[in-house]
Amino acid sequence: MEWRSAIKGFQAYLKLEKSLADNSIESYSRDIEKLFQFSDAQQAQLKPETITLSDLRLFITWVNELGMIPSSQARILSGIKAFYKYLLMEDIIKTDPSELLESPRITRKLPDTLSYQDINRLIAAIDLSKPEGMRNKAILETLYGSGLRVSELTELKLSNLYLDIEFIKVTGKGNKERLVPIGAEAIKAIKMWIEHVRVHIAIKKGEEDIVFLNRRGSRLSRVYIFLLIKDLAERIGLNKAISPHTFRHSFATHLVEGGADLRAVQEMLGHESITTTEIYTHLDREYLKSTISQFHPRS
Repeated sequence: MEWRSAIKGFQAYLKLEKSLADNSIESYSRDIEKLFQFSDAQQAQLKPETITLSDLRLFITWVNELGMIPSSQARILSGIKAFYKYLLMEDIIKTDPSELLESPRITRKLPDTLSYQDINRLIAAIDLSKPEGMRNKAILETLYGSGLRVSELTELKLSNLYLDIEFIKVTGKGNKERLVPIGAEAIKAIKMWIEHVRVHIAIKKGEEDIVFLNRRGSRLSRVYIFLLIKDLAERIGLNKAISPHTFRHSFATHLVEGGADLRAVQEMLGHESITTTEIYTHLDREYLKSTISQFHPRS
């Protein structure tokens, strides 16, 4: 079977049978394209149905030599396994060569977090005498109060604010919508921004429903949010490289530290897998470890 034909069929399978979003299908397709490039470069010019386990192991080595990190290698491996599952289901192959292919060991980096005191200091550093001050306060309160991704924040719509019942509707990865609770401080800051500042802005056509706007009436860029946070960190002398995602990490970590259920946090963050959310238990684990070391008679 020709590679182009196999990839096209795989894309149709992912869309029609697995109901994956377009960006997920593109990601899987790129992974198989890499395998195609590798196969094409071999002397035997391997085809999808002639590839063996040994060939796939050589491919993983090749990917590693390209300098890809283990998490990227693991994602590519996931794509390959899905591809060969499809070929097996279509009777294009009789045995799956990827079945015994092992994933690279992934060392999960613990995310940086801010203390509650640092978050308060950052918010307090905002100059509320300037027109954009109230907006910037609302931005930080929303990032920390709901754990949004930066793209979810910049795309947040007025029509998706349900502040009377303390919820907002967010469009996350793969255009998946979720309802997220929002705290009282964030609600207060958003209302102040909308009712006292945003109403005086001449809004550009097509941006009428966007919550956070610049002075020209257009939605804010992701870069602006990064620069805002970097500037505030410098202003308070915070010697830590922080970003909008640091607020999301802090939101999740503080919830877990406070005893929140992991599945509830998973739902709020919009994570597909509970294992992604489990990274936020690192502080609790460290605390438990130190407690055992200090008090257990056999330690």
